[in-house]
Amino acid sequence: MESADVNVTGTLMWYYHICHRQVWLIARHIVPEQDHTNLELGRFLQETAYTRNKKEVTVGHLKFDLIKKKDGQLVVGEVKKSSRYQESATMQLALYLYELKELGIEAKGELLFPEEKKRINVALTPELEQKIEQVKKDILRIVYLESPPQPVKGKYCRNCAYGNFCWA
Repeated sequence: MESADVNVTGTLMWYYHICHRQVWLIARHIVPEQDHTNLELGRFLQETAYTRNKKEVTVGHLKFDLIKKKDGQLVVGEVKKSSRYQESATMQLALYLYELKELGIEAKGELLFPEEKKRINVALTPELEQKIEQVKKDILRIVYLESPPQPVKGKYCRNCAYGNFCWA
């Protein structure tokens, strides 16, 4: 990969907490199996859940699932199919809050799990900011590797849309 500036996106942050090999693949625009059940379900939830809120808002290199005003405060929402990936989702949302803060915009976050009817508030703390900065550096390290990290069999591999890139 050329040494052009790479922006750490929410997707890279999400996958960093699931699989470093996926970070490398996504950074190179290597697309997973598009008709994979999990991807189709995710797209369906994006289109049908929380229809009253503003959808798919892009700010620079970031794409939020939804935004709204609540009690005069800007709230960024991230819609996920399951709380099983709560750590990844929290870090993705925290990156959005961090990047907005860098632009001078204060916001809060909400993780939304429509199938579980669950909502989790996320606030940017100094500890979370420090973690975001460390993870961003490590994501860039992975992105600039000449070849992808070796596949590591993990708990998320069984349902992964990138399975053929690792285990075929």
